[in-house]
Amino acid sequence: MTTEPTHPRLIVVSGRSGAGKSTALHVLEDLGFNCIDNLPLRLLPELVKQLETDPTDQQTFAISVDARNAWRELTRFPQIIASARNSGIHIEVMFLDARSPALIQRFSENRRKHPLSGEGVALRDALVKERELLQPVVDLADLVIDSTNLTLHQLRDLVKTRVRLSGETTMALQLMSFGFKRGVPVDADFVFDVRCLPNPYWKPQLRAQTGKDKGVADFLEEQEDTGVMLADIFNHIQKWLPKFEASNRSYMTVAIGCTGGQHRSVYIAERLHQQLLSDYPNAQLRHRELAVNTEQ
Repeated sequence: MTTEPTHPRLIVVSGRSGAGKSTALHVLEDLGFNCIDNLPLRLLPELVKQLETDPTDQQTFAISVDARNAWRELTRFPQIIASARNSGIHIEVMFLDARSPALIQRFSENRRKHPLSGEGVALRDALVKERELLQPVVDLADLVIDSTNLTLHQLRDLVKTRVRLSGETTMALQLMSFGFKRGVPVDADFVFDVRCLPNPYWKPQLRAQTGKDKGVADFLEEQEDTGVMLADIFNHIQKWLPKFEASNRSYMTVAIGCTGGQHRSVYIAERLHQQLLSDYPNAQLRHRELAVNTEQ
C-alpha cells in the first residue's frame, strides 16, 4: 500500500555528463517534482530552510548538482546533506553513471562539448576529472543508476519506477541478473557470483534458452549446489536488507552474475524475486543482458 511521505521530499540528482542526468530530472518533473537545474550547492541550505517552514507540507523538489559546481562546494556536499537531513526533510541522492567508452561514444554522436574539456584537455581526461570531482556525491548516493546498457526509454522507465517506489513504506528493491563478461553493474549494492554452478551453456539443447525457460530451470534444479547457493543468498538478503532499511536506505539493488548473464544468473534472480515478494511486494526484476539482446 502506498503512503505519502509526512515531510517535504527532496531528490538531489547528480552524475557524469552524458550519463542521463537531464533525462532523470525531466522524469521527476513529469512526476510532479519542482525541478531546479544545476543549483549552486551554497544555495541548498536556503532551499532546505524554506522547506523547514512547514515540515508537514507535501512539497517535492528535485535539484541537479554537477561538476559545474565549484570544487570547494562539492567537497562540502556531505556536510550540507547531513545538515539538511537533520532538519527532518526526506532527502535522496541519485547518481547517474556510465562507463567511459559509452560516454565517449555519446559525446561523439551528439557532437556536444564536455563542460570540463577545452584546449589541451581531452574528453577522456575530462571524464576522469569529472568523476574525481563528483566523488563526494557518489559516496553519499542512495541510488546509483548505470545507464551504459540502457536505451533512453529504459532509463526513463527505471528512474520513474525507482522514484515512485522509494516514496512507499518499504525499500525500493531491484533484483538484477548480469554477465561478468560485460562488467559488474556500477549501481549494485550486493553482488553475488553464481559462476561456480554448472553451466547450462555447455548443454547444446539448452544453449539458446535462458534461465526463464523450463529446460534450464530443470537442469539447474537437478544440481545440489543450486539449492544451497539460492538458500545462502536468500538468507543473507533477508537478514541484512532490514538493517539497511532501518538506516533510511530508500533504494537497494541486488545483482546476480554469471558468465554471460543468460542462464544461471537469470534463474537465480527469478527465484529470489519470487521468494522476496512476500516482504517486498513491489520488488523489481531486471535481466540486463536479456534486455541488451532484445535491443540488438
